[in-house]
Amino acid sequence: MHSEAAPQHTNRLIHATSPYLLQHAHNPVDWYEWGEEAFARARAEDKPVLLSVGYAACHWCHVMAHESFEDEATAQVMNDNFINIKVDREERPDIDSIYMTAVQAMTGGGGWPMTMFLTSEGVPFYGGTYFPPTPRYQMPAFTQVLFSVADAYRNRRDELLQAGSELVEQMRQASTAKLLEGQIGPQVFDEAYAVLHGQFEPTYGGFGGAPKFPQPMTYEFLLRYAQRTGTPLAWDMLHKSLHGMAEGGMYDQLGGGFHRYSVDERWLVPHFEKMLYDNALLARVYT
Repeated sequence: MHSEAAPQHTNRLIHATSPYLLQHAHNPVDWYEWGEEAFARARAEDKPVLLSVGYAACHWCHVMAHESFEDEATAQVMNDNFINIKVDREERPDIDSIYMTAVQAMTGGGGWPMTMFLTSEGVPFYGGTYFPPTPRYQMPAFTQVLFSVADAYRNRRDELLQAGSELVEQMRQASTAKLLEGQIGPQVFDEAYAVLHGQFEPTYGGFGGAPKFPQPMTYEFLLRYAQRTGTPLAWDMLHKSLHGMAEGGMYDQLGGGFHRYSVDERWLVPHFEKMLYDNALLARVYT
């Protein structure tokens, strides 16, 4: 009778309710769920916090988990230098939103897995998304990042705290920014259309190059603008984009629905994951 070998490691996430966290319950990483216990230990041991945020359907989250969080040597570096917290963004969108805003402000981009370094008070001071196990994709290895951040926290903490406080202030100002007073007039729509016209990719449709994402709310704007103004080019942009997606590999002709994005600019090779909210919005535009 075949029986699977008992897992070599079990951490605190074994008590989690989130399926995503349970997927990490047998990592050699000494994971905590988000909570006071983790931050209290960070203060007691004078260590920074490594916050990793992802979700169960996220491809690169699983890649980083397999490459780094399941690796004994990498886990040892994480455990020695950080208090490690795992968050499921579908369970705690509030936490994800705060630190995603921070990583976007720091790097100009975002996504998952999100890798963020915090003080023991929860203030972010450095972050990114996916880090590979060895230097590639013009990115440093994850362990290089770990050692660099740990060294900076020990030896240049004042700089990090200053950067963190400035970042928090930027986030605070952004969250309190108000829209201009008064009515939104046709000029705003014309300006938005002009920006989209400049970003449109005329050969295959859509906006920008590879990877190319469907942008259903942008297409919905084009649809409304074309109906409102009768601009032929707005119809053409919409038509080219929707037909390109529907006739290419982005559309799953067997299972139905659209994949998350195309890895090329031709809508040919899909990234094999589907999001319900993408499909809900695209269904409305196509209808």
